[in-house]
Amino acid sequence: MTLTPRIEAAMARAITIGQARVAGAPPGLASALDYAVTPGGARIRPTICLSVAMACGDDIPEMSDAAASALELIHCASLVHDDMPCFDDADLRRGKPAVHKAYGEPLALLTGDSLIVLAFEVLAREAHRDPRRSADLVVHLAQRTGMPGGICAGQGWESEEKIDLRAYHMAKTGALFMAATQMGAIAAGQDPEPWEELGARIGEAFQVADDLRDALLDTEALGKPAAQDVAHGRPSAVTELGVDGAIRRLKDILSGAIASIPSCPGEAALAQMVNKTAERLVPTQAAARAAR
Repeated sequence: MTLTPRIEAAMARAITIGQARVAGAPPGLASALDYAVTPGGARIRPTICLSVAMACGDDIPEMSDAAASALELIHCASLVHDDMPCFDDADLRRGKPAVHKAYGEPLALLTGDSLIVLAFEVLAREAHRDPRRSADLVVHLAQRTGMPGGICAGQGWESEEKIDLRAYHMAKTGALFMAATQMGAIAAGQDPEPWEELGARIGEAFQVADDLRDALLDTEALGKPAAQDVAHGRPSAVTELGVDGAIRRLKDILSGAIASIPSCPGEAALAQMVNKTAERLVPTQAAARAAR
């Protein structure tokens, strides 16, 4: 069963909240909010979040939807900020002009900020259904977004003279994948701690796959500038291990990810989702080399 309709409906509800027409609201910023989140790309993080929630029972679907959409809003905000001239200075995102190219730098900055604030509003609005779960989701997303180990910390590592590669990847990429698995569990009323390892492993796999895509695909195939790791001197699994070594590393990580899934009613379906996610991540060229 595809989760795309459910995710897109949740995202549409969230953006409607952010675009609420009140006296004096700036129409340009309202338009930029929708532009920044659509089209939605693969929606990998909310798919993982909902998949975990469903595997754990999904007894309050509205809470799970809020968790999934809040997570994706944070991810989209990070992309808006990443593309700005002070970071990657990228002209394209998901095959269309980056927000700072379409709306200008001031509105791009405000768009990213507004999406972050909106993510927490979406979670807080569900407090009437279960105050504890709502509060736990807010705290967990905040920890995976800011310092010391969230995506802000991951971006911060790029400004350091010496980079702790594991901490860098764990924060920049792994943080929101750990949030995805653990927030799915929280939304369904389960203990999030056993779900951290799965999120960490998926995040690590995604980072290696992203390094492979950056090295093997061109700008048209990526929908964003290619070869950015080399251009910005970033650490990369391909730089460290070579293409074949990175492919082997990816396969090892994914095997470990499936083995780390906690016991739950939907364990088999969740393992299938992880496999499908992996297939979507790996570039065709890398898959062909791995099959040799």
